[in-house]
Amino acid sequence: MEEFLRVLLPRLLGPISFEIHPFEGKQALLRKLPQRLGGYARWLPSTHKIVVIVDRDDEDCRDLKRKLDQIVADAGLTPKSRAGDGPYSVVNRLAIEELEAWYFGDWDAVCRAYPNVSPTAAKKAAYRHPDEIVRGTWEAFERELQRARYFTTGIRKVEAARTIAVQMEPSQNRSPSFCAFRDVLMALSST
Repeated sequence: MEEFLRVLLPRLLGPISFEIHPFEGKQALLRKLPQRLGGYARWLPSTHKIVVIVDRDDEDCRDLKRKLDQIVADAGLTPKSRAGDGPYSVVNRLAIEELEAWYFGDWDAVCRAYPNVSPTAAKKAAYRHPDEIVRGTWEAFERELQRARYFTTGIRKVEAARTIAVQMEPSQNRSPSFCAFRDVLMALSST
């Protein structure tokens, strides 16, 4: 996700500066986020926004979002979902199920990045709704790339993230979780 964002965010945000603070997985993020946000709460200017993004994995979306919003509130910051029309400092977004669902959401970008991949793969019933892919999104993505003779010994996720992010057309993505992420960034960049 970090490498994907490093390539994609400048394209979405334009001249707005940003920093990425990765965690070693979802559990580390949930464990360390309260302290990190507590530190930000002491100095964060009202013009700054924090966007937290985490894979949903197998968790219930609503429960995970509530958990994140509570972490934000307990740290003394206001999550967007609780701000109504008022000011907020943190936006929580989920990648459902994983980053690779966002790749299925813009399969044309995958085809541009990896030209031997089947252009109709994302139209298969199992992949038609990117955020509803079952039994492992990254595994499904890896299978499709391996069918096209890419990453035959296992996907190199960082390389794929960088390569696909360059090709992605954010306005064309069909993944609802990507669209929610993209839309909040677009709103932030227009204020």
